Amino acid sequence: MITKAEFEQTLLERQTKEVREKLKKGRVAIAGLGGLGSNIALMLARTGIQSLFLADFDTVDISNLNRQAYTIEQIGMKKTEALTQLIRQVNPWIEVELYQGRITSKNARELFEGYPILCEAFDDPDAKAELIETALIELPNTTIISGNGMAGTYSSNLIKTRKTMGRLYVCGDETHGISKEESLTSARVSICAGHEANMAIRLILGEEDI
Repeated sequence: MITKAEFEQTLLERQTKEVREKLKKGRVAIAGLGGLGSNIALMLARTGIQSLFLADFDTVDISNLNRQAYTIEQIGMKKTEALTQLIRQVNPWIEVELYQGRITSKNARELFEGYPILCEAFDDPDAKAELIETALIELPNTTIISGNGMAGTYSSNLIKTRKTMGRLYVCGDETHGISKEESLTSARVSICAGHEANMAIRLILGEEDI
């Protein structure tokens, strides 16, 4: 078992001192722990930020395994608990806060107001729109990073990060959503998750441009 000091030293060697000092103070909330959210969380945990807030109502299902971070042994577990288990295997020192339940316009402010960055990672477009609208209105100190359009087997180069307004970034191709006509693959979903995680890292570092 490695120690926290060894983990920190390894990150320091790869991130530089200035970057490391900023990243280890980073705090990010993730709403939705499916293909996007589970992968975003693990990427940020590997980066060694200070804390993550994981929010979801669902449990791990066999249908999740083709694109989400979970394992066969975790089927039936709450996603919040299963993802925490995976995070602890990567970075046992990161602070993890959990919310097991649905996120709506009525509780979003209370849940996320302490986090400067919120990664929206819902599947349902109505829930996605509701959270973004609520966050923009009721969380003036929070920047939202949203995923939109990562279905299909289209070119990876179509997935981009776009700043649509001062506190909202959209990652994806903004066209190909989940539907009966579109496939869902781990590769393309993970690419979009990487965009969200990387934008969160850039915001922690004070780099707001894309």
